[in-house]
Amino acid sequence: MTEIDQAEAQLSELDLLASMFPGENELIMNDQLALAELKECIEKRTMEGRSSKVYFTISMNLDVSEEAMVMFSLACILPFKYPAVLPEITVRSEFLSRSEQAQLNTDLTAYLQKNCLGDVCILNATEWVREHASGYISKDVTPSPAPGSIVQPGDHVLTRLWIYSHHIYNKYKRKNILEWAKELSLSGFSMPGKPGVACVEGPQSACEEFWSRLRKLNWKRILIRHREDIPFDGTSEDMERQRKFSVFEEKVFSVNGARGNHMDFGQLYQFLNANKCGNVFQMLFGVEGQ
Repeated sequence: MTEIDQAEAQLSELDLLASMFPGENELIMNDQLALAELKECIEKRTMEGRSSKVYFTISMNLDVSEEAMVMFSLACILPFKYPAVLPEITVRSEFLSRSEQAQLNTDLTAYLQKNCLGDVCILNATEWVREHASGYISKDVTPSPAPGSIVQPGDHVLTRLWIYSHHIYNKYKRKNILEWAKELSLSGFSMPGKPGVACVEGPQSACEEFWSRLRKLNWKRILIRHREDIPFDGTSEDMERQRKFSVFEEKVFSVNGARGNHMDFGQLYQFLNANKCGNVFQMLFGVEGQ
């Protein structure tokens, strides 16, 4: 299978997924620029100029008992050589502990490795999750609402979103970021410049509301590079213990570059280390911090 064949297979699968998950929030393209690059490369019959992997999220409400449904999400990244190599899929739910989530994802990868390598397989992955995910949720934490109701992701999970943008210059966007974080009681930081970075942490629903607002603004490119979902016992004290940052603030480090718009990444790395999240630097930029 040539690179063009692989790209066409990816686009065809995305079209199929769009028809299978037509709801407003069932299939979300996290990186529109990557999708545009994929289409352009297919049209021009060359992979030159392709810089971003296709990244999207599928959300499904699944039966976990006779009386309740739970939301599961599949964050999917398609490597350039997919389907010759497996996609990067991470399944999440607020009702999975860290160990349960890790085991589910390990088993899903093993299933795809054994049965789907070389073929498009996102739909296979969703079917596997649909059939098996409920078995990974501990019986003592399975929700039991009124019959037929849906359990939405709630606020017993602290979510931390690491957001990467091609750039953050616009003063109105910077103002929105600060005001929305304050309104939603989120902590973290934003770093303007090129590239731009933001981290928000707080109740899961508040973080998702922040991201919903942010992604609707006009961006050249913006995406969630990394997401953390940390269960806690529901008390404000326990949630505060899970936070890495005490407030939300805009961080402006020493600038450089011809336009004075590039932040000092060494200072950013030191700032992240001071807040016990230096490991995220590589996730954001693809290089080790120093």
